[in-house]
Amino acid sequence: MFIDSHCHLDCIDLQHFDNNFDTLINNIRQQQVDRMLCVSINLERYKHMRELVDAYDFVDVSVGNHPSDTAKHASEMDELLRLGADKKVVAIGETGLDYYYGKDTVDIQQQSFRTHIRVANQLHKPLIIHTRDAQADTIGLMQQENARQCGGVMHCFTESWDLAKQALDLGFYISFSGIVTFRNAESLRDVASKVPDDMFLIETDSPYLAPVPHRGKKNYPGWVRHVAECLADVRSVPAEKIAALSSANYLRLFAPGNTAL
Repeated sequence: MFIDSHCHLDCIDLQHFDNNFDTLINNIRQQQVDRMLCVSINLERYKHMRELVDAYDFVDVSVGNHPSDTAKHASEMDELLRLGADKKVVAIGETGLDYYYGKDTVDIQQQSFRTHIRVANQLHKPLIIHTRDAQADTIGLMQQENARQCGGVMHCFTESWDLAKQALDLGFYISFSGIVTFRNAESLRDVASKVPDDMFLIETDSPYLAPVPHRGKKNYPGWVRHVAECLADVRSVPAEKIAALSSANYLRLFAPGNTAL
């Protein structure tokens, strides 16, 4: 019923799941989560992540370096192209710009972001973009590198409607995480009310950003329903409709199993 469009299964503490990855997956499935996208944040950890989820055909993966990972990969583009050609890989990223913690790594972040966009365009796979305190540069680089060609998603969106509109104009989806459920997120809920039905996704960003009523705990994909319920309230529709729309949007954007990608 639900699709978690962005989680980090390899980062979830298994102590609450009998220290067993299969138990975690079974628990998630019992919460009516039919599909998940396990997102790469570090190329050096990618092999472990990929092997961990290999047996589950309902778990898609991405490949990329998070902007906060400032380690320089001399052959980043070659490595992304090689790993990204895997048919289980449905997206490139997460990539982007984060100036909140990374003001001293702006140049390398921008270089890496450009590389990811070029790889996504070459492989014809969508981008997963992280942006924080870098609105103008994020959109600027997307425009300069023709990110419209590959498309993608602005994940865990927390920025302004103006940025959302610019991203939508480039063909990018807007994804909402548990942050949208927080009491002080009125402006974000306003953005969530404006995004077109065919251009939004829901996610957990597990194990981070647990939604209300679980805020402060370690997050996991089984709680994506709380994001859907919040959006349902904001958009004055049943949660089932949010689940159906976001799932259809996910399948259209990422086209899992489509070997033509």
